[in-house]
Amino acid sequence: MMYPLVRELAADGIPVVVSCRVLKLARQPYYRWLKTPITRTELTEAYRANALFDAHREDPEFGYRLLADEAAYEHGEQMADRTAWRITSVNGWWSAFGKKKARGKGTKPGPPVHDDLVRREFVADAPNRLWLTDITEHRTGEGKL
Repeated sequence: MMYPLVRELAADGIPVVVSCRVLKLARQPYYRWLKTPITRTELTEAYRANALFDAHREDPEFGYRLLADEAAYEHGEQMADRTAWRITSVNGWWSAFGKKKARGKGTKPGPPVHDDLVRREFVADAPNRLWLTDITEHRTGEGKL
């Protein structure tokens, strides 16, 4: 939001008209913002976040649905479950039981499960001296091979 910048420039003596023209902002929304810099929606969002935080601090194992119910019951802040999910996920308030550990590309491989009999040399001296295979499952018409 550029309105605080326009306010600072106005305090330094630069006219609001010039600042709004350079920043390509309309003046009327700036003056509306200057009159009430915090909107009713932002204030409601802050009250809801406070209620959810208090409920999460009391019961950290609750998920967002139970936190929304608790905020409505204890603090009188009614909200949809989706709103509670958005607020809790943005602030990182997770259930003590809900977040699973990430698996996949970021994990280190485990130890090898077999001995390396070839010693990483994949070239044979003569035919039928060195055989290599990949132990995987292949789907066939009769089942897995």
